[in-house]
Amino acid sequence: MVFSGTNILNGTAEGIVVAVGSESQMGQIATLIGEQIKGKTPLQKRIDKLAKRLAIIAFAAGILIFVINLLYGNVPLVDNLMTAVVLGVAAVPETLPVIVTLSLIYGVENMAQKKAIIRNVPAVETLGNATVIASDKTGTLTQNQMTIQKLWLSGQDSWSGGQLSSSEVSLIQNFAYASNASAQLIDGDWEIHGDPTEAAIIRFLITHDLYEPEKNPKRLAELPFDSSRKKMTVVIPHPQDNEKYLVLTKGAFDRLAPSSQHQAQHPQLLSSNNEETSTHLSNDLLSQAQKIHDIFADQALRVLALSYKIIDKVPEDLTELENNLTFLGIVGMIDPPRLESKAAVQEARAAGIKPIMITGDHALTAKAIAQQIDIYRDGDKVIDGLTLKSMTDDELSQTIEQISVYARVSPEDKLRIVKIWQEKEQIVAMTGDGVNDAPSLRAADVGTAMGIAGTEVAKSASDIILADDNFATIVAAIREGRRVYTNIKKTIYYLLSANVAEILTMLIGAIVGWGMPFTGIQLLYINVLADGIPGFGLSREKADSHIMEQPPVGVKESIFSRGVSWRIAICSTAFIITALVGFYLGRFIEIAGLTPNHQLGQTMAFVILTLASTINVYNARSNESLFTRGITTNKMIFGTTLLSLGITVLFTNVPILMNILEVAPLSMTHWLIAIILALIPTLVIEITKVILNKQGKKFIG
Repeated sequence: MVFSGTNILNGTAEGIVVAVGSESQMGQIATLIGEQIKGKTPLQKRIDKLAKRLAIIAFAAGILIFVINLLYGNVPLVDNLMTAVVLGVAAVPETLPVIVTLSLIYGVENMAQKKAIIRNVPAVETLGNATVIASDKTGTLTQNQMTIQKLWLSGQDSWSGGQLSSSEVSLIQNFAYASNASAQLIDGDWEIHGDPTEAAIIRFLITHDLYEPEKNPKRLAELPFDSSRKKMTVVIPHPQDNEKYLVLTKGAFDRLAPSSQHQAQHPQLLSSNNEETSTHLSNDLLSQAQKIHDIFADQALRVLALSYKIIDKVPEDLTELENNLTFLGIVGMIDPPRLESKAAVQEARAAGIKPIMITGDHALTAKAIAQQIDIYRDGDKVIDGLTLKSMTDDELSQTIEQISVYARVSPEDKLRIVKIWQEKEQIVAMTGDGVNDAPSLRAADVGTAMGIAGTEVAKSASDIILADDNFATIVAAIREGRRVYTNIKKTIYYLLSANVAEILTMLIGAIVGWGMPFTGIQLLYINVLADGIPGFGLSREKADSHIMEQPPVGVKESIFSRGVSWRIAICSTAFIITALVGFYLGRFIEIAGLTPNHQLGQTMAFVILTLASTINVYNARSNESLFTRGITTNKMIFGTTLLSLGITVLFTNVPILMNILEVAPLSMTHWLIAIILALIPTLVIEITKVILNKQGKKFIG
């Protein structure tokens, strides 16, 4: 059987088309992929919700200020309308979308340096809030460098090193005949090509000086490996009888396990006059083979079985080749865990993420590896594909949180696992490399394809490509995703603190009859230049040391969660009080010989809020004191803050620019008062951080 999408390198053949379009395997996969519609990411949903809230607030604030001025302010209608519109505009942080985009792009750059290639930009943040990582084993958690450790031939003791018997040599050679891996001698060194499992067989032969490709028999027929069958079959000429053919089937032990009775109708493949090679099997072959298999698997060895039969002719229906086979033996090979896998798994656990392993290996082998790297712990469950298929969705949903290892799982099962976790409102990151993995990669919140072993179809369906196929890279990318999301929250806190203060200061000023504390142009200046420019630097802020100790952000968790709304309220209150004090002093109190007036009051309020909101970027940087992290460690924030402050000094001292902002000249005394008042919110935030840290809480979490 040749599937569509198969690459044919050479040779000629005739074939019969048995399925086309949606009926073909590729067509079915394409249909599944098409059915998986990617919705908005949690961040996109949160930003949309924030935008709606801000729109309502802006509209309500505009109407309210218009009504107050209309009834009590004695403000001309045109000016009143203009103020209401400007206030509505001021309620919206104009630079927020740009800063969010810059944060994501910077995250993409950082992840690329960590060998995680981002295909879908919003996935940067989504991965940071993943609650479940479903990872493949081979090559991702392990080194993908298979080596044969043990052999077992039916009726004999297992081999684990030393001299090979003739029957053991024959066993491993027959394994090689049923493999598609090959090796070339280049400059005195063997270069092996093929699947890692099959390459291990060739490597073993080379190590024992047994690899002689020129003596390989001609392959007469083949049933290729299939993920559902978990085996492959070849037909070659019988080595001792020219009129017969030898059928070799290599695959998973549970698909080739011997029957309880030896199939004596087949001549022995390894028969000779030597008693050592006599392989007459007893009635307890199944239990014996199962015992050896379990011993191998408990040692984290991947077990590969080999069965055979001898036929007189090759049948037209090749599926008949895999009936009535005689069990021959097994090999145990190990793909050792990556050195960094255990540490990465432990870091993921500490971050509140559940790691699970999904593999095509036997359950015992998968469990042994999972135990070594801390994915499997006492009390966890291991489930195989057959058991999974027998479970209803409700049954799986009830037990899925206890399952840490899935063995012998088909790619179709991965899709089901993803869906069940998502129904539990979990954010799922799924890894895969094959064509059949594409539907589950598309359905997952973050689909992660292997860059080395992955197919082009898998990569196309994914959001992220791991250039090194390494689980540790996923965890590093999660750290980066969390940094991005936290910086976005910091930006929202930073910008909204000033926006809320602007609205409420204007409303309070109108209600108490003091007039408007700000002009429309002054509000826009604060939004775009005063806090907008420094805000860009928050996109490059480094992650806090505790970032991987925090639980993931839930799907329905608000962007104002974990105290952000209270932090905004505290900061805004400090802004409002200091701005109104400054407005009152300029509006009603004579200082340094300057006659108090409305414009002078507006200028004081403007300067105070501008300076305070600009400096507030340092409060937003970290949960630590601004003095602890250092003022110049984020050079972009340092530079943009100086730029913003410099522009403010120019606009409040150069006559032409002063006219644009509608500000009045200030005396040195007024400037001193304004600077002192502008520093008060920072002092309040510093005290708040000290209190929160003593309580074990974070300012921005």
